[in-house]
Amino acid sequence: MDNKSVLVIVSASLAILVAVIFSPAFRTYMQGNAITADLVVKNAVIYTSDPSFPWAEAIAIRNNRILAVGNFSSMQELVGLRTQSLDLHGKIVVPGFIDSHVHFISGGLQIAQVDLHGVKSKVEFITKVEQAVNGMEKGHWVLGGGWNNDNWGGELPQASWIDNITHDHPVWLSRMDGHMGLANSLALAKAGIYGGSDDVVGGAIIQRNGDAAMQLLLPHIPEATVQKRRDAMIRASKLGLSRGVTTVVDFGRYFPGTSTRHVWDDFSEVYKWADETGHMLLRVCLFFPLETWPLVADALKASGRTLSQWLHIGGVKGFFDGSLGSNSALFYEPYADDEHNHGLHVADPDFLLDTVIESDKSEIQVAIHAIGDKANDMVLSINEALISRNGMKDRRFRIEHAQHLAPGAVDRFGKNGVIASVQPAHLLDDAISATKKLGEKRALQESYLFRSLLSSNTQLAFGSDWPVADLNPLKGIEAATERMPSDWQRPWIESECITMDAAVYAYTISAAFSSFMENDIGSLSPGKWADFVVLSKNLWNATILEDFPSVLATYVGGVQAYP
Repeated sequence: MDNKSVLVIVSASLAILVAVIFSPAFRTYMQGNAITADLVVKNAVIYTSDPSFPWAEAIAIRNNRILAVGNFSSMQELVGLRTQSLDLHGKIVVPGFIDSHVHFISGGLQIAQVDLHGVKSKVEFITKVEQAVNGMEKGHWVLGGGWNNDNWGGELPQASWIDNITHDHPVWLSRMDGHMGLANSLALAKAGIYGGSDDVVGGAIIQRNGDAAMQLLLPHIPEATVQKRRDAMIRASKLGLSRGVTTVVDFGRYFPGTSTRHVWDDFSEVYKWADETGHMLLRVCLFFPLETWPLVADALKASGRTLSQWLHIGGVKGFFDGSLGSNSALFYEPYADDEHNHGLHVADPDFLLDTVIESDKSEIQVAIHAIGDKANDMVLSINEALISRNGMKDRRFRIEHAQHLAPGAVDRFGKNGVIASVQPAHLLDDAISATKKLGEKRALQESYLFRSLLSSNTQLAFGSDWPVADLNPLKGIEAATERMPSDWQRPWIESECITMDAAVYAYTISAAFSSFMENDIGSLSPGKWADFVVLSKNLWNATILEDFPSVLATYVGGVQAYP
């Protein structure tokens, strides 16, 4: 073979090789054996909640998790033929918000019930109930809640307000905090409660002896069907996603005076069903009644904390006192508007201590509801006794609400690593009522000490307590940074306002840490679930309340979940 023939053969071979290398099939094969992103989010202003790189402009996502975070040029090597691109044109992106305290299915049910949030007068209250009754089949219960008597001067609602329009329907309407409610005369009769019964005033059941008074009536309210509860969970999830919430910590439908069975039924009949059938829309961390800690211990032994990407076992929750609005939060000094009342213990302190110690031995995270200054001090003492008995460890003991703290309490939170699970929106409701109930000096010294807690190195976990307050982290951030109740000209306790970074942190990575979920969510960091929110405006440029942004889109696992 002459040299010319060899040259032709070599040239042809090279041509074939080049054609193969640049063919779509070969590029697909090569990229199939390299790591490429499913989605690249670019041209964004991204707050990561990760202190190692707080700001970025692009995110690469693969298999629903974050592959890389940085500038767009650094993502080029991760772009393949099948990589999709999301250009956000300079919009702000933050991690998916975590609401650290909700009653999720209760809230979902209440969406379809009488909503009395924001009602400002007796006339408006009655009108709302009348609208609900119209067209309702005779004998059906009228359920709902959210009323706050402080909105119309403090007078408690009376059965006489609604008896003439609800004579064919038993009624139960809970106060916004869940620790008090209004029943009409028909509902009271069905429960065998009459004028001489303890703790019944004009049809409003008031828990002078704790929520025990509500035990008289609540068992007579028909239980929501499984389907209604499933619908409620989906309804609640869609609302959460529209507000940028990608994870909730659900404390269930349990209050003192109700059955602990409700929370476990919801776990098996609603959440497990949704997880197994593909109906979960956002992530849920579940806390169960403290009394049922052995069942939680069994569940943790069987499967650990993480049941799936959607379901996570948090721990147990107990109650120490009631609420400020119902004068049942426990204080050292009596209420200014009720001089013989200091509040109350909802549970026996010795029982709480013993049960908390046993739960902790089983590696169960413990959360305790405490609102009044004395209640918070006593729960802090329970934690200190727990440390003395079971030793130091990464237990992440939580106090839910931590609203009013006596001198010295803030330092005890930081010293012992106690998490303050707090709800910023509540301070807007309590700005007026706290002064009325505690007196101005005590209210200003003790109420919602967010900045002081942060200064003591306390982890803050922000939430809403929905449906007590609105499921809306952006409003919570606004409340924590501005502390400006409606129609006020100056912040309430301005010295306790916190920075924007701190507020977002408390709704993201700090909230994740507070429920042992920081390895999977809470920041836009490589390896974590790609949960993020696109905002309409720059949150950090919000100088007045009207500047606060809204949610444009919510992504869960890199998939658009809203709108």
